[in-house]
Amino acid sequence: MFDARLRSSLGPALDAAARWLDVPAVTPNRLTALNLVAGLASAALAATQLWIPALLMWLLCRLADGLDGPLARRRALGSSPASGQGGFFDICADFIVYGATVIGVAIGANAAFDAPWLPFLLVLFAYYINGGAFLSFSSIAEKQGRTLDDGRSLSFLGGLAEGGETVLVHSLWLIFPAAAAYIAAVWALLVCLSAAQRIVAGFHALR
Repeated sequence: MFDARLRSSLGPALDAAARWLDVPAVTPNRLTALNLVAGLASAALAATQLWIPALLMWLLCRLADGLDGPLARRRALGSSPASGQGGFFDICADFIVYGATVIGVAIGANAAFDAPWLPFLLVLFAYYINGGAFLSFSSIAEKQGRTLDDGRSLSFLGGLAEGGETVLVHSLWLIFPAAAAYIAAVWALLVCLSAAQRIVAGFHALR
């Protein structure tokens, strides 16, 4: 919905931050590792109903995820093409973090507010379909020479639910944990619609 515009508006600030972080001790893979560790910490904190610390760890994790790409592109300027290792690590870390944080919130909300499990299971199901759709498209598009280059490692088809929307929703259910199940139910529907949109768009794009 708003992810593309958000990435465009934040791009200059992230590039400036990448210039500031461009020192030997900071590498793109270390930022991705910070993303992974902070995301898992957020999930664990949410599971124990420490909602504000969980929110802070979630935002740190997303900040690290936003900075690893600009730093990697900055390091790649004038050098040999990237190996793809960083992009692979990044997408794996994102999938782990997204799944873990859903589970963490589900455990915490169930323990604190007797929230039902079903909405969170539907979110995981929607993530599974959505991830399968865009990863399949990216792989086949690469083989056919039809890659979509927006600066990211993979070819992403646009949809209702993307990175910016995910940051917002995961933040909302940490800010309003009593309503997390309701937020999750709506989010699962939006991600499923986004997955359907990507499946249709990918099918037609690969003709």
